[in-house]
Amino acid sequence: MTTTHLETSRLIICHLAPDDAPFILDLLNQPSFLQYIGDRGVRTLEDARNYIQKGPISSYERYGFGLFLVKLKDGDIPAGICGLLKRDTLPDVDIGFAFLPQFWSQGYAYESAAAVMSYGKNALGLKRIVAITQPDNIGSIRLLEKLGLRFEQMVRLAEDDVKLKLFAWEDGE
Repeated sequence: MTTTHLETSRLIICHLAPDDAPFILDLLNQPSFLQYIGDRGVRTLEDARNYIQKGPISSYERYGFGLFLVKLKDGDIPAGICGLLKRDTLPDVDIGFAFLPQFWSQGYAYESAAAVMSYGKNALGLKRIVAITQPDNIGSIRLLEKLGLRFEQMVRLAEDDVKLKLFAWEDGE
């Protein structure tokens, strides 16, 4: 049973559950996900259930937030994920999102990310939210700027990792 946290005019944004494994298996193996976010090693439904349990569900329990499932209200169709993450390698909470390609360029990523940003600011009281992206991920960069995040610096999540662009929003900007 998923718990709805947020709704927009077209979307339901709710907790991921083990039953969402088929969708997660598909999303995490999309060429765009592998290119811009990375290979999470999710190859089977069991891997997808473990990913949901150890990632989003664990984050909900630990922090009260995490990656959420984004579904279209019209048809209750899973389209993507969007949410807030607390990574060990970043001092601030960051926003992340990924959508199946058939749902790109329809405003769903912006709509869900704006709702998640509002949730972070208003419900969670966050004073700073960051985001990281590959330097060549122009679509994500445009979306982050539209959300009010500004480029701050290049970072590495791990010493041997690629350099990523870090964007930030701060209360009062």
